[in-house]
Amino acid sequence: MSETRNQYADDPKQGFIALVADLAAISGPDGLTLLEIRDRLDERAFGLMILILAIPCLVPALYGVPQIVGIPILILAVQMLAGRVEPWLPDAVLQRRVSKAWLERMADFATKRMGWFERLSRPRLTVFAEGWAERAAAFFMILATLTIVLPMTNTVPSVALTLLSVGLIQRDGLFVAAGAAVATGWAMALAAVGIGFFVGAGWAVSLITRFGG
Repeated sequence: MSETRNQYADDPKQGFIALVADLAAISGPDGLTLLEIRDRLDERAFGLMILILAIPCLVPALYGVPQIVGIPILILAVQMLAGRVEPWLPDAVLQRRVSKAWLERMADFATKRMGWFERLSRPRLTVFAEGWAERAAAFFMILATLTIVLPMTNTVPSVALTLLSVGLIQRDGLFVAAGAAVATGWAMALAAVGIGFFVGAGWAVSLITRFGG
C-alpha cells in the first residue's frame, strides 16, 4: 500500500488547477475511479477531493449532479469533522468511475474560470486553516452541502465549498473564513425564505378561513 501511495505522491508545490488538469491528462478512455483519484491526491486528498466534486456544481441551476456528488462530499466532510487524517469512502463509492469527458470538462472549467482562486490564495491567517479550524471548516462544508442538494440552489453553496476547500489546500485562513461566511449567509437566507413562505401560507389560509365562511 505504501508503495502505491509513494508512486502517486502529491507535489505540494503544484497548484490545484494543474492537478485537476493532470487528472484529465492521465485518465484513460474510461476515465478514473474515485479510488485512483484519491490515491493520486495524497496529503491534500480531503480538500482536493471535495473541490473536484464541487467544481461541476458551480454551473448555475444544475440539477442531478449536485444530488449525486453531495453524498460523497458529506461523507468526506463528516470525516474531517471527526478528525480523520485520510479520507475513507465505501468501496462501492470508490469504484465509481469519473469519465474522461467529465474530467476534461472540470479541467477546462478550472483553467478558464478558477484562475483567480489560485492567484489570490496563499498561506495567511493559518490559524483559521489548520488544526481545530479544519474541523470548523468541515462543519461549514456540511452546512453548504445540505443546501447544495436542493433543486436549483447549487451555485452559491458550491462557491462556499470551493472557498473552503481552496483555503484548506493553500492554508489560507481568509478563504476559509469567506467560505464559512458564504455558507452561513446562504443557509440563513434559505431559512428566512422557508419561514416566510410558511408564515405567509399560514396567514393566507387563516384569512381565507375567516372571510370565506
